[in-house]
Amino acid sequence: MSLPLEGVQVLDMSQIMAGPYCTMVLADMGADVIKIEKIKGGDDSRQMGPFVEGESTCFMQINRNKRSVALNLKDEAVREIFYDMARQSDIVVENYRPGVTQSLAVDYETLRKINPGLIYCSISGYGQSGPYRNKGGFDLVAQGATGLMSMTGEPGGRPLKTGVAVYDIGAGITALYSILAAYIHRQKTGEGQHVDVAISECGIPWFTWEAAAYFAEGREPHADGWRHRVSAPYQSLATRNGYLVLGCANQRTWERFCEDVVTRPEWIQDPRFLTNSDRKAHIEVLEPLIEAELAKEDTAFWIQRCDAAGVPAGPINRFSEMLADPHYVARGMVQQFDHPTVGLVKTLGFASKFSATPQQIRRPSPLLGQHTDEVLHAFGMDDERIATLRDRGVVGP
Repeated sequence: MSLPLEGVQVLDMSQIMAGPYCTMVLADMGADVIKIEKIKGGDDSRQMGPFVEGESTCFMQINRNKRSVALNLKDEAVREIFYDMARQSDIVVENYRPGVTQSLAVDYETLRKINPGLIYCSISGYGQSGPYRNKGGFDLVAQGATGLMSMTGEPGGRPLKTGVAVYDIGAGITALYSILAAYIHRQKTGEGQHVDVAISECGIPWFTWEAAAYFAEGREPHADGWRHRVSAPYQSLATRNGYLVLGCANQRTWERFCEDVVTRPEWIQDPRFLTNSDRKAHIEVLEPLIEAELAKEDTAFWIQRCDAAGVPAGPINRFSEMLADPHYVARGMVQQFDHPTVGLVKTLGFASKFSATPQQIRRPSPLLGQHTDEVLHAFGMDDERIATLRDRGVVGP
């Protein structure tokens, strides 16, 4: 079965998370992703535990469907090999600090002379321009600098980071859709281009409701804890044996909740709760009233009632409970592959489902340099030349 990006050649010089997530999805969609790793240690995530049979499970989770080639790009002869590879490739992804690719002579301006149609994506902390371009940037730093941590947590509490690396993955997703847009542009014009993605910027366009309030009224967003800053009730709520999340995002769902779930139709006409704005303004009153009703039954009972009434609600699952949920299992959100050292490895599935070209795990995550000879042969190198470079220590295992 063909895949949507079958025949697309990608050189991946990125490591850790943002770049590798981007190139993993490209590979899941059929692109041939060649991961260029440094000879000693490879991708830095290979040193991140937990480990099984000496192999990093962190690395395994984000590098499936790729081939690994270990090269020392500081060596002139190896760079010539890389240039040959770039000449025959469609996309390059890198996440060095700005200036490093220029020092290695593998930057966009160098490679575009070799391949004018090349799409070259740089992912960095603060982007390729601006006063912060030379600063190192990480997900956590970006969460603080862009205001996200000031909005996360409980009012008056310590600023909190999100539970997952949203900016690293967000930068990978931003790079992904930008690369695909540039690829479509190249199909129309033959023209390649440089795509500049900053980890510290990728999340800023997500602050839509916050921007609406600030630009309209100068209202600074702050931490709302378990509540939503605009809608009410749209939050977590206590039940008899735990919590659920309830999403009354419009008037109709609020009315259904009052009438068909908790059987308190008088709340609909209560002047404090007439509109969403009223409910938000009086949430300190409304919340304990709702929780007094929910305290009469367990979480599962209320979710069943909400489902029957068409009111969005759900449990607050642990990660293990989500993975075991029959819905996500049926949707293929747990996959597996056979690793050459570790054996059977479970991994997360695909976020999008294609009716004609479904994504596949075609390869396990690679060992360091596992495909070096295979790839170099494919780009025209013979065994003698590979052996000579390996003896010099500039081509890895």
